[in-house]
Amino acid sequence: MLDYDLDKMLFTIPAEKHSADQITEILRRHPEVQFVSLVGIDIGGHDTDEKIPVNLFLEDIDKVLSGGVQTDGSSVALPKIAVLNNAKIDIIPDLSVNWYVDYNFRNRGYKTGLPIGTLRIPSFLVHNETFECGSRVILRDALNHFKEKLMEELKAHPYVFEHMSGISSVDEIEDLVLTSATELEFWVKTPDDKGDREQLFTAQVLKEQYWKRTYGEVRTALEETLMLLDRYGFEVEMGHKEVGGVKAKMGSSGHYDHVMEQLEIDWKFSDALQAADNENQVKYVVRDIFTKHGLDVTFMAKPFEGVAGSGEHTHLGLAARLKNGKMVSMFAPADFHKDFMNPLGYGALMGILKNYEVINPFVSSSNDSFNRLKPGYEAPVCIVTSLGRSVEEPSRNRTVLVGLIRDSGNPMATRFELRAPNPKSNTYLVIAASYMAILDGIRAVLAAGKTPQELEKSLSKKHGEEDFYLETEREYRSEYNVFEDFTEEERDHLFGKAPATVWENLTAFEKYPEKLEIFKDGDVMPEIVLESYHEQILSQWKTELHDRIIPDTMNFIRSCKQMHSLDDFSDYDIKNWLEIDKIRHEIAKDTITDKCLLTRAKTALDEGEYELASELQLEIQQKVNLLSQLYSRYKKNLL
Repeated sequence: MLDYDLDKMLFTIPAEKHSADQITEILRRHPEVQFVSLVGIDIGGHDTDEKIPVNLFLEDIDKVLSGGVQTDGSSVALPKIAVLNNAKIDIIPDLSVNWYVDYNFRNRGYKTGLPIGTLRIPSFLVHNETFECGSRVILRDALNHFKEKLMEELKAHPYVFEHMSGISSVDEIEDLVLTSATELEFWVKTPDDKGDREQLFTAQVLKEQYWKRTYGEVRTALEETLMLLDRYGFEVEMGHKEVGGVKAKMGSSGHYDHVMEQLEIDWKFSDALQAADNENQVKYVVRDIFTKHGLDVTFMAKPFEGVAGSGEHTHLGLAARLKNGKMVSMFAPADFHKDFMNPLGYGALMGILKNYEVINPFVSSSNDSFNRLKPGYEAPVCIVTSLGRSVEEPSRNRTVLVGLIRDSGNPMATRFELRAPNPKSNTYLVIAASYMAILDGIRAVLAAGKTPQELEKSLSKKHGEEDFYLETEREYRSEYNVFEDFTEEERDHLFGKAPATVWENLTAFEKYPEKLEIFKDGDVMPEIVLESYHEQILSQWKTELHDRIIPDTMNFIRSCKQMHSLDDFSDYDIKNWLEIDKIRHEIAKDTITDKCLLTRAKTALDEGEYELASELQLEIQQKVNLLSQLYSRYKKNLL
């Protein structure tokens, strides 16, 4: 339990208190904070962490605040930018966002009686003293560029204000506010426990866990996490069980054993850059508190095959702060009983949908993410949206990629929910790419002078119909269940064939160069940055496939051994084993004349034949899944 006086602990230093004098005074009052860490986010989404003693930080505070600390390219993932012979990287503090204290609950200070804290300062990465780079830089630049260009568009196309409420002119706007929020899903379990796939699947189908009461260590850890997150000022809205998991068992020690549960935590939206920083801190708190209670935490998108994965729905909104202090939604319609959105809202949604092929590499960049994005598990696989069957009936279609959220009683709630990200998606780049696509769609809509009624017709176009912006051979809206009401062939035909591997996803950069240009606008993602990102994700994919997935698959194949006894078997056992053994050899056994799938995949990766490696990866997955099913059937027939 949290046996600390939380009132004595420092959790946040807000953005308005970042002068050297204010920081010094705050840290002097909180001796439990012993270290400072400057947190830069590289192109792969990894954050830096270094322990600077507080006293040393305060001695050089002016120098650190202006010039940061220095590292080299080996500390961060910035391929093609920070190379071996040109690797100088500075980590420069960001004074415009909140800073959070990260506590080590396993290390209590002798004098204070409080856990030792590290002040984590979100920072920017600078290569060679002049080139700002990394994920936080990209998001910051995307947001600034978006605001600047949207103001220009609003001045050039004032007709749009006829379709908005609470604002009649661009001259009323003090500032544009880009808001975002994420929903964190994750699995917790007792160490070394492996979930029974069939039990997990059955519990999911019967909804035995969804929004049910938590027990034991899971309940305590969840409650402590919510309490701490509230101290940070995240304004937690809810914590609950998700659909996945099985009921834990009470052990002889009085503690629950065999914990295997999926949870979700939601908190209030923030400015987009702050929202991404907040998510980073939330994950640290979640992991620290649950592990303190002896529970493993995983943010993997699909930790268990055959049951629900973990998503991280990302919400995207846009508001204007007026000179009179009022806030208005820039997506909401003037009349909720007449239109779903105003032209800016339609443009934003159309921009995401039209350009999603090049957004997707930032959303789904790992093998794990594609394990989740498969039909049948409420994870979106098609580029399609839902608005609602009518303006009076808001959409609750969970099978689409991006949905419109609206509430006639609260226009400020009007926003879009992107459902494809997962807890390990790089939120900085997901948000940056999304807003750059939103800007592209808004520009097209305003230039065409379209009304909400005309834009709803565009978004609802049928396959083969031409449009001023959206592609002819696509449909973009469905109020039906995308998984159940369409065959796979129909989905591919109407909404486009979804990539199935990281390599297939990355090829969008080459297939859609005209769409990739939207990220280069305003030098938000110059060519070298896009090349760096492509190189980083390609390297991650091929390394994980070559050195982790293929060896793990081989270990699984070896574990599928003959189990029937020679004096107690049936013809059905023999039939099952022969099928199993045939697939085992296809996947993992070389002969003089033929190489198995695993060997062929490794060779393709070694020789840079990535398309072939991607095809073999899919074939291996299909055969391993079949093998798993056959082996389970085989074991169940044995006495």
